Amino acid sequence: MGETQAEDERAYWLALLRLPAIGAAGARLLLSRFGSPRQLFEAGDAAWYDAKLPAAARAYLGNPIWAEIGADLAWLAQPQHHLLTLNDPDYPPLLREISDPPPVLFIHGDPALLLTPQLAVVGSRNPSPAGERTATDFAAHLSRAGLTVTSGMAIGIDAAAHRGALQVPAPTLAVAGTGLDRVYPAQHRDLAHAIAERGALVSEFPIGTPPRPDHFPRRNRIISGLALGTLVVEAAPQSGSLITARLAAEQGREVFAIPGSIHNPLSRGCHALIRQGAKLVETGQDILEELAGFTSSKLSFTQNTVLSGSDAENVHEFSSLLNSLGFEPTSIDAVVERSGLTTEQVSSMLVVLELHGKVISGPGGLYTRMP
Repeated sequence: MGETQAEDERAYWLALLRLPAIGAAGARLLLSRFGSPRQLFEAGDAAWYDAKLPAAARAYLGNPIWAEIGADLAWLAQPQHHLLTLNDPDYPPLLREISDPPPVLFIHGDPALLLTPQLAVVGSRNPSPAGERTATDFAAHLSRAGLTVTSGMAIGIDAAAHRGALQVPAPTLAVAGTGLDRVYPAQHRDLAHAIAERGALVSEFPIGTPPRPDHFPRRNRIISGLALGTLVVEAAPQSGSLITARLAAEQGREVFAIPGSIHNPLSRGCHALIRQGAKLVETGQDILEELAGFTSSKLSFTQNTVLSGSDAENVHEFSSLLNSLGFEPTSIDAVVERSGLTTEQVSSMLVVLELHGKVISGPGGLYTRMP
């Protein structure tokens, strides 16, 4: 490594990231013992042997591959590219609490967002249209209420959640299972760009790291570790999103699940979570009330939230809709006729009102205003 890079403390953190046979939990123990990555690398073989480090780790400590570090540093030199280390005061405190926090985080976007109150939203990669819409609507509503939506940018529920936040518009965080010079899946390139512009992309993996199956369970612990809680929208019994929910529970975080039809295979994972103690969620209010005691941030879940943002042109339209609905089961066509709003406006606004617990949907597509 050149002299300039040798003087860059970040280079030692990036070398620590590549230390074989150790892992994130082991790296944390080494930092506790040696103080810093530089002190670890400069300690010498006797100290490494006393620390009971495996032979592969001792060999790497004696001869790091600095050329690989150079690729990371070149990426970090670009605008809006950042590195947070475990010892950094701005490292997200909730993530630092887990048993195996990543030693470093690569960030493309705004690193301050990692310090905001977050909700992880995850689910099936092959959701039903209703499940995808639910993820989008919940993400939009919860973003307006003050939570940052965090997910993994996967196809399906993850992408729907990110898009729900972006349409507010609000920032959202995506945790990647690759290096941040790559986008996976490739069809989400535009989505990744939008997330980086308004929120942030996050990864623990060095630049150039390709997607591998074992990376995504590791990625999931960061998604749950950053957040106050995890919401599962739809999940089959073997869904990877259940791994995220299990990790959230192990990390002492809240787990929420949206129930569905007993005939829908994508509801079975959520139903299993509810049987195991996850909170059954019917409205966004359920989540906001549960999380209000876990953050000092002011999460807004008053009716003013319903009457703001891109879902409503003005307060009058929502008031007109509620007055047209009444407290008896009413069809959308009847609400359209009474309110003078379009079918598209009524359908969208009813979704928002249902998320807030202001209306409930019943059989036959009928809606009832809650007293």
